[in-house]
Amino acid sequence: MSSEFGKNIRVSVFGESHSAGIGAVISGIPAGIKIDMERVSLFMALRAPGKNKLSTARREADQPEVLSGILDGVTTGTPICAVIRNTDIRSKDYANIMDVPRPGHSDFSAYMRYGGQNDVRGGGHFSGRLTAPLCFAGAICMQILESKGIYVGAHIQSVGNIWDQRFDDIHPTVEGLTGPMWKPFPVIDDEAGAKMQEEILAAAQELDSIGGTIECVIAGVEPGFGEHMSDGVENRMAAAIFGIPAVKGIEFGSGFAGSAMRGSQNNDPFCVENGKIRTTTNHHGGILGGITSGMPIRFAVAMKPTPSIGKPQQSVSLSTMEPAVLEIKGRHDPCIVHRAVPVVAAVAAMTMLDIIYDEGK
Repeated sequence: MSSEFGKNIRVSVFGESHSAGIGAVISGIPAGIKIDMERVSLFMALRAPGKNKLSTARREADQPEVLSGILDGVTTGTPICAVIRNTDIRSKDYANIMDVPRPGHSDFSAYMRYGGQNDVRGGGHFSGRLTAPLCFAGAICMQILESKGIYVGAHIQSVGNIWDQRFDDIHPTVEGLTGPMWKPFPVIDDEAGAKMQEEILAAAQELDSIGGTIECVIAGVEPGFGEHMSDGVENRMAAAIFGIPAVKGIEFGSGFAGSAMRGSQNNDPFCVENGKIRTTTNHHGGILGGITSGMPIRFAVAMKPTPSIGKPQQSVSLSTMEPAVLEIKGRHDPCIVHRAVPVVAAVAAMTMLDIIYDEGK
């Protein structure tokens, strides 16, 4: 398996970017849960490539073929296994990087780790292509969470220096939380989104790429889930989120901005609202001491620019140990942030359900 997530809900991802297919095995989902497979497919389409000039020209349907674990739309209690076939492969585009590793990519470190036997075509099992199975698993977990009154939403927080509005992380509505994710370009403020798209196309025109950030909020989680220290909600969420290729940072609540505040500014006053203890602000991001507080869980993720760019870059030849200039061919995303939005939501859903199942709920 390329990677494994979770303790109670265990998600294993397999395959490589240019292998016959990729997929996931999900263990720990109880029997008798109805799954809307059409909704799963629609969610996976949010991540799928080849839609426009903002993404790679590679076209993949990303339709999961369920081999086990779901029968007539209902979970059977056995591991759910799904395969997604790779159909639009152009491996010849990667001939020159067999010997010359891409700056910013895993090519060199994987070469050293696996003795040169790693599959570099399309990034192999380090590719963002492997996030398609994560979206399959996350879409299932999201439906289970929704049956418990828990909703996950994500949107582009920024591309370059252009910023979207932030989610309401105190009193979010279901539509306000989930709506932006289902847009063709997943932002709250469409005017900011238009500027982001211009920035992405400008980077592509210059044979370059650009990064950004994604905000995610989970609403409806009751207080008391999680553990202190090493097994806290932040720990488990961060570990899973860093399994997404290109993630370089994560913050919860006020995050790094909170480090510039005083305690009197960053602390969230408690209050009673509709018979429940809440806070008037949410700088803590819904987690205190590694345990949920009952406020919406809020975190943001930093995504690096796509390392595969068309500009000539300085590298080395692995065979001759001499300097080499690399010009990358092939089809690559000038920005992966918009396609990563459903991936972040999917991994958040997987992790949250896994944490809830600690208590057998």
